[in-house]
Amino acid sequence: MSSPVRFHSSRKGKKGLLNSTIEYVGFATLPNQVHRKTLKKGFALLMSLFLSVGESGLGKSTLIKSLFLTDLYKDRKVPSAQERINQTVGIIKHTIGIEEKGIKLRLTIIDTPGFGDAINNTWQQVDDYIDQQFEQYFRDESGLNRRNIQDNRVHCCLYFISPFSHGLRPLDVECMKALHEKVNIVPVLAKADSLTRAEVCRKKMKIREQIKQFGINIYQFPECDSDEDEDLKKQDQTLKDSIPFAVIGSNVQMEGKGRRFRGRVYPWGVVEVEDPAHSDFLLLRNMLVRTHMQDLKEVTQETHYENYRAECIHKMTQMVVQDRKRRMQEVLERIQEQMQHSQRGGC
Repeated sequence: MSSPVRFHSSRKGKKGLLNSTIEYVGFATLPNQVHRKTLKKGFALLMSLFLSVGESGLGKSTLIKSLFLTDLYKDRKVPSAQERINQTVGIIKHTIGIEEKGIKLRLTIIDTPGFGDAINNTWQQVDDYIDQQFEQYFRDESGLNRRNIQDNRVHCCLYFISPFSHGLRPLDVECMKALHEKVNIVPVLAKADSLTRAEVCRKKMKIREQIKQFGINIYQFPECDSDEDEDLKKQDQTLKDSIPFAVIGSNVQMEGKGRRFRGRVYPWGVVEVEDPAHSDFLLLRNMLVRTHMQDLKEVTQETHYENYRAECIHKMTQMVVQDRKRRMQEVLERIQEQMQHSQRGGC
């Protein structure tokens, strides 16, 4: 097998003369071309919010506002206690367009009001919704208009865990086990400001133990290469140690020490949302937006969707085989009938 031809840019020789024997083709600019084209098209990430325990007051809406500095719930009405009891699990989509320094992001938040509010809780509608998005993408991918496929698959599930429980509740375990093969689950410990540092550490350890105990597959951060920078390795390890992310949300702008920040005021002091000493909010936002957004999409495409696609193709193949067997059986039955009829006629 011949070795690949390498092209280098022109450079000066020992005597300062331009070496014209080495030509510059120009394919090294391909990454720049892809970058410019992507900027024009814009990025799209479909992010879903699944309620954990489900009761109101976990700060899901506030956290979303804090994460993306936008209000998706302007017209939202808080249901009464009786309405929560009678409410069934629903699917509500909020889609907005965000632009930052020329980068366009289509953000869709999937909310599931009613989850956990009633006694007969079910996550079947959430499960069905994810399958519907996979099915639609599979049809579009197999159709004629493949160039303009709109990716509505769910790339991330922020699963909120109540700070008032002793780890995961049975509802959490069953729901996460039902979804973990279809979506990237990122567990979030809500309202971390209601816990002390020691309590946060204990709950995190307990939840990680339960996730391992019940065989729940949450989103796994990609491993760093051996030649990666040490700072990057430390950041990666910090993310892994922070699971589940203990978060605090607030949209109240405050001033202190000559700067503005979002936080909450308590009799004993002030909590800053973006202070790493107070919560993992900054780690979660950086992970979702700055460092692992593309990886979330790739895991959805290469793992969750491919599993769904393989299953669909397997079922279709089985249907074709069964249909062929049925047709062959019908042909054999007709041949047998003709043979029997001819034998009776010969007698």
